[in-house]
Amino acid sequence: MEHSTGHHHGCCQGEHSSRRGFLKLATLGAGVTLMAPMMVSRPAQAGGVDTLLLTCMDYRLMARVAEYMEGRSLKEKYDHIVLAGASLGALNDKKPAWGEAFWDEVEIARDLHHVKRLIVMDHRDCGAYKAFLNLDLAADPRRESDVHGQYLTKLRTIAKQRHPDLEVELLIMDLDGKVETLAV
Repeated sequence: MEHSTGHHHGCCQGEHSSRRGFLKLATLGAGVTLMAPMMVSRPAQAGGVDTLLLTCMDYRLMARVAEYMEGRSLKEKYDHIVLAGASLGALNDKKPAWGEAFWDEVEIARDLHHVKRLIVMDHRDCGAYKAFLNLDLAADPRRESDVHGQYLTKLRTIAKQRHPDLEVELLIMDLDGKVETLAV
């Protein structure tokens, strides 16, 4: 860059014009940035967004989660919150700010998109259960279902207390992408 030679120009013309040029570029960049979300969100607006999805952050399942939602005809029609452990992430005592952030996200999704349904999708062989609870449940699928079920059910109970009109679905995904609905 030419103006970075170490010479001090004070308030001369060069500094003024480079500042003006920067402001023009910054304004143009901000305009493009502001327009981009509107263009991206327009298809979702047309069909409506009434679902909020909470999943774990596990990279092994991101594509399968998207496939599952697309299979339910919800592609680009849901808001997505990602927390390690999904239901456990929203409820764990080691990271209470995560739960606060989750409920803030629920509020904003309801305010902005009028979300009527919360889908909470835990998954098997979840590292967050190992990290937060010291439980490796993968070898015992029945116990794994029970423990996930406790957190999923607790999250649904709190969600219904906070938002009685909110429909709540509780799901568990296998690593192969198969999804089970938690029996109520």
